[in-house]
Amino acid sequence: MKKTIIVLAACFITATTFAQDAVSKEDIDVIQSVFGKEKKELVQQYMTLPADQSAKFWTIYDEYEVKRKELNRQRINIIQDYANAYDKLDNAKADDLAKRALENEISLDKLHLQYYKKVSTAVGGVNAAKFFQLEGYLQTIIKAHVMDQIPFIGELDKTKKPTSQM
Repeated sequence: MKKTIIVLAACFITATTFAQDAVSKEDIDVIQSVFGKEKKELVQQYMTLPADQSAKFWTIYDEYEVKRKELNRQRINIIQDYANAYDKLDNAKADDLAKRALENEISLDKLHLQYYKKVSTAVGGVNAAKFFQLEGYLQTIIKAHVMDQIPFIGELDKTKKPTSQM
């Protein structure tokens, strides 16, 4: 069971339609607290692209961010479902949550591959690798922050004191 929650926790971040701004804000807050800057500013500073590549890159980056944020909205739905089912989590619900989380992670990996190809074509392999190295690093920081706030399955049960039966 611990592996199931590790998979779930590792796969979660951002927002539903309702919570889109809040979660995007949380991503921004996490990045700003670590680096003192917004993500796009960090990417711009790190990439240092020549003018002829810059316009192409930022068009692709903006497209990528829209799609990545949509996948993140799906992740937050999974987190919310986990939170709502936490006290009554059974095998079927845990299995459903784990599968949804894994499918979401696969979709994110496919998105990375799709956009790696686009970025590589636009700005070259080294710059594409630099961008996705930074992207992976930033997402790892955000995921670690979220994981730190999600209890393991059964973790809260261990903190409850048994009631005496007199």
